[in-house]
Amino acid sequence: MFPGTEEAGNPNSNSFVNPEQAGYVGFANLPNQVHRKSVKKGFEFTLMVVGESGLGKSTLVNSLFLTDLYPERHIPLASEKITQTVKIDASTVEIEERGVKLRLTVVDTPGFGDSLNSTDCFKPVIRYIDEQFERYLQDESGLNRRHIIDNRVHCCFYFINPSGHGLKPLDVAFMKAVHHKVNIVPVLAKADTLTKLEVQNLKRRIMDQIEDYGIKIYPLPDCDSDEDEDYKEQCRQLKNAVPFAVVGANSIIEVKGRKVRGRMYPWGVVEVENPEHCDFIKLRTMLITHMQDLQEVTQETHYENYRAENLANGGSPAGKASRGQSDGLSQRERELLQKEDELRKMQEKLARMQAEMDSKRPEVQPNGNIKTHNV
Repeated sequence: MFPGTEEAGNPNSNSFVNPEQAGYVGFANLPNQVHRKSVKKGFEFTLMVVGESGLGKSTLVNSLFLTDLYPERHIPLASEKITQTVKIDASTVEIEERGVKLRLTVVDTPGFGDSLNSTDCFKPVIRYIDEQFERYLQDESGLNRRHIIDNRVHCCFYFINPSGHGLKPLDVAFMKAVHHKVNIVPVLAKADTLTKLEVQNLKRRIMDQIEDYGIKIYPLPDCDSDEDEDYKEQCRQLKNAVPFAVVGANSIIEVKGRKVRGRMYPWGVVEVENPEHCDFIKLRTMLITHMQDLQEVTQETHYENYRAENLANGGSPAGKASRGQSDGLSQRERELLQKEDELRKMQEKLARMQAEMDSKRPEVQPNGNIKTHNV
């Protein structure tokens, strides 16, 4: 009898018991391990909203995530808008749903398109996107790569005015300037001001203009052949809904004995979460079901393009420009940039010390013996 075989049939023995079946290796549980690790770590996502004032950007964001990101919002007067410049306001909130944590950062752009001269109003937006790419690149090249905070813009909701009969020159100029840096999702704002036929015609006109001007918006990925029919139908409806005609509301109204989120009008109620009234549900479904894909496209396409261009130029001119134009950064961001510079100087100092130590080491001959000098 081999050692230990006398305990093989004893259920109370301390020997390791394989919980799986015979002939089963167990690597099919790898997705479960990734799931547990991801849930424990949490998720990060950055959403940028761009558009003229008064199109319901803040209301829509609050409706999407059922939170209040703008408790102390200031609405400028008409006299203030004459010389108003575009600001970048980033708000971060921790959202938890059924044990899954999401660190959501919403980047707002108050003042976009409000000034008399809106020629360069999208340059601060482009500079902010490049700054996040540069910061991520510096963090990747630093010593502490384990806890990198990803503040890169993963998605940009661009709000289109419903009374503009299509895209305005500012809309075209902005989307063409950033479509190679961020995933653009066009949103037709305040769709409750249009009839169903007007919405369909305006959507068709906007998509024709996007194609004519060569603007690249976020392409919803195609479904795999092994996906179920319900998911394929959902993807087809989402693709046909672009640009998403949305209505935002944060108030709860009681309609026929049930409470809904919507807007009350003299002629009736517009239900935000009713697919027959607007595309709000479709927009939220697109954002949630394709959140991972939006992050992957940002990493594998937009960020890699920035990184390749950066390395091809032999440095980081965009990063130097962004650090030189840090007037619009907050105090915390200035402190982070200062710490990055100090860390970079420390690395250079360590490299010099290592070079000096290498130069002082005794010379070693090919046979492994140390070369000595007679005194």
